[in-house]
Amino acid sequence: MKYRKTYPLLFALLLLIGAVGCTDVGVNPKSSASAENALSADGGYQSFLAKLYAGLSVVGQTQSGDIDISAGVPDPGSGQYMRLYWELQQLPTDEAVIAWTDITIQDFNTMEWGATDVYNEAMYSRIFFQVAQANEFLRESTQGTLESRGVPSDVQAQMPQWRAEARFLRALSYWHALDLYDKVALVDENFPRGAEAPPQATRAELYSFIESELLEITGESSESGDEVLAPMGQAQYGRADRGAAYMLLSKLYLNTETYRNRPDGDNSFGPSNPYAEVVEYTSRVINGPYTLDSEYGNLFLADNNTADGLIYTIPQDGQNQQSYGGTTFLAHASLGGSLNDKAGDLGLNGGWFGLRGTPTFAGIFDSADTRPAYLTADLLPGSFFSDLGISPGEQFYTQGQTLDVTNSTLTNFGNGYVVPKYRNITSNGEGGSDLDFADIDFPLFRLADAHLMYAEAFLRGNAGSQSEAVSLVNDLRERAFGGTSNNISAGDLSLPFILEERARELHWEAHRRTDLIRFQRFTDSSVRWGGKPASVDASRRLYPIPLSELQANPNITQNPGY
Repeated sequence: MKYRKTYPLLFALLLLIGAVGCTDVGVNPKSSASAENALSADGGYQSFLAKLYAGLSVVGQTQSGDIDISAGVPDPGSGQYMRLYWELQQLPTDEAVIAWTDITIQDFNTMEWGATDVYNEAMYSRIFFQVAQANEFLRESTQGTLESRGVPSDVQAQMPQWRAEARFLRALSYWHALDLYDKVALVDENFPRGAEAPPQATRAELYSFIESELLEITGESSESGDEVLAPMGQAQYGRADRGAAYMLLSKLYLNTETYRNRPDGDNSFGPSNPYAEVVEYTSRVINGPYTLDSEYGNLFLADNNTADGLIYTIPQDGQNQQSYGGTTFLAHASLGGSLNDKAGDLGLNGGWFGLRGTPTFAGIFDSADTRPAYLTADLLPGSFFSDLGISPGEQFYTQGQTLDVTNSTLTNFGNGYVVPKYRNITSNGEGGSDLDFADIDFPLFRLADAHLMYAEAFLRGNAGSQSEAVSLVNDLRERAFGGTSNNISAGDLSLPFILEERARELHWEAHRRTDLIRFQRFTDSSVRWGGKPASVDASRRLYPIPLSELQANPNITQNPGY
């Protein structure tokens, strides 16, 4: 029930915008009530802003129906924004496999998706549904419009920051579009309602739009006005502040070379040394108000809103914000095998027997590394371990599980280690507020990632300080190993080490696909795992533009290889 104390904005949620019938971002979202009436009412604009945030975590008005975006997914939960994003970022990589056979989900294990894939289409549609709503919020919240509606002065005073938050959420979704799909339509609030289909932006235009928006809303640009995010650490929990924008800027700059090296298009964009910018903005976060939590596992519990080191999360609440996506999906789907008998002790009503780790993933951990040791004795009943015949602190749940897993054995949940990273229990060992729906907030940006991005930027761009890079990595390793015995030296700091350390620290947090592509490992024929195919075409580094979008907008062209 933590929203009542920490997330009051989301209680203002009033669905002002109905489902969009197509993915054309030039089409104005359809409203079930006039904007004049709905936004003139008390709390109207606050409700609208709440909907923008909730678009990342809910499927629509309810968890079982009134879904904003369907795109042919088998159930509403599988069309939720962060569940889709997680699947596209994790399932084609060396960290996770999924056992289910729903429609085309297995294509992400085998990297054989196409332009008609329903999950890919749902992700694309979710991105542009978010963009369309953010644009409409910005259209309806100009100073002239506020005054004409007689909006109270206290709301008008807050509106510049609210508009900055809407622009952040739009930039976040456009970054997802750039990273997943490359060149897409670029539409802002100035694009006329009901206009002709928007043109396809160049990669440079899309990159520059994201960059300029983030610089403006953090006050870093000469174009910055009053629309600036709250200073780091001063926003209401679950809402974006400048720390969140600095992290997104760092992500954009860290992957600049990836975007420049894509075929077919203008590659002259971004700073001459983007890694210097990564050091600049990660340093602001590292030296800001955030600290590393002393316990890694606290970051993935039902009360992780009290954990240290979380910069921007996507809140979840088992009582008041229910969907079968997000961390409800991650917590339930990763349980199975004999561990399912103890699901209640993990704050759940049972496992979904879906997700497991791969042999390659399990092989990157030292036996003393506590980061995957989620089944700790201090949070679970004394009988938990004895009933299952396991030792507290095991790195993965292995009882009755084999290390190897292939596509032909996926339906047998005994194949592959269980990775119960997200647990619906609190740091006091109490269950979450609901056994069906998790209270675990999804950690989109956290401090440990800033540490690792700084170190990588030093290696790639000769930016920052080597001693600082080593120290930042060792901060994470000291937490992981409970001391300094496994600290690295300057000679150990290398790009291959950073890639593995990112997996150890950030696994199952929707980073891996982007990381592997940046390290040129995603389609490398020498790197295979589990049941993944032996040969993958380089075109798989991008997802296809959905066929439905190509049919709706003749200005959009398909990505190479599809």
